[in-house]
Amino acid sequence: MPRKRRRRSRVVLYPETSRKYRPRTESQSRAQRCLLLLVAIVGFQVLNAIENLDDNAQRYDLDGLEKALQRSVFGQPAAVSRIMALLRDYLATHVHSHPLLLALHGPSGVGKSHVGRLLAHHFRAVLEDGALVLQYHARHHCPEPRPVQECRKELAQRVADVVAQAEAEEKIPLLVLDEAELLPPALLDELHDLLQPQRSYHFHNAIYVLLSGTGGIEITHFVLQNASRMLPPHLHSAGSTQAVESQVEEELQSSLQELLAREHPLWHTAAIVPFLLLDKPDVVNCFREEMAGEGFYPEQALAEHLAEQLSYYQVAGHEFAITGCKQVVAKVNLLQHKPAHAGH
Repeated sequence: MPRKRRRRSRVVLYPETSRKYRPRTESQSRAQRCLLLLVAIVGFQVLNAIENLDDNAQRYDLDGLEKALQRSVFGQPAAVSRIMALLRDYLATHVHSHPLLLALHGPSGVGKSHVGRLLAHHFRAVLEDGALVLQYHARHHCPEPRPVQECRKELAQRVADVVAQAEAEEKIPLLVLDEAELLPPALLDELHDLLQPQRSYHFHNAIYVLLSGTGGIEITHFVLQNASRMLPPHLHSAGSTQAVESQVEEELQSSLQELLAREHPLWHTAAIVPFLLLDKPDVVNCFREEMAGEGFYPEQALAEHLAEQLSYYQVAGHEFAITGCKQVVAKVNLLQHKPAHAGH
């Protein structure tokens, strides 16, 4: 049987004038280039934003502030740590949706006013403009005979002037209000109004620090009841002290927030920072620093002798100073008169 011949398929011929191309990938390569360009732009913006955040934080020299607080504020490692964490978070950017309200609470002599002075001194230096730091003392700026509404208008105007100038200079001002427990309800109302989000945006870029003895009794009771959880200073290292006091501070903070919120709605938005009782070695350090500041040699034995003259709560191996470092300045000042009396 003869084999069938396979039909050969015809060759398709193209006209001489036509050109042959492979499948085009030009649109694909353009998309890749656009994607790479977009990634580069986003990456540059992210790096630029990070640099801006670093620049904004570096403007306020927070590392220097932290060292100053750690060096000069005795017995309050948890409070210092919380203050610095809040400031670092807030000052990471210049644009905010609300001001930062720090509320420093504690009994007399534990370092609240000292921290307020250190903050004011530091911000005056880094902002290079003393007008951007407002220090308000209730007893001095609004004494009792003065009409409260007059005080309220003056405080509102002073705050408005400070935040307006700060906004013009693209800086964040500091407003320290000492003896906040003496502020009349009308002034607390005004402060509460200044913190509201409906205020003009430049009111949002500000740091308020309230120094108050309100809650001091509760803090004293809390520390004395929990003294057994805090090792005496000669039995632990500084690291363990901070860890334990941080835990105590967290528990105390929530109870203080409830107490203060019942007094005025202002405290609902505040970052509460409790200041604990000072142990005897902390008081000795207060004496040594004051002696050095007044030109005396900060002799340990003399500082301990002066500290012995104060009164203490003695509980669970601790000696907590009843008046903290409140009497330190007066007792060191007496040292200046001793040579004169001795001569007589």
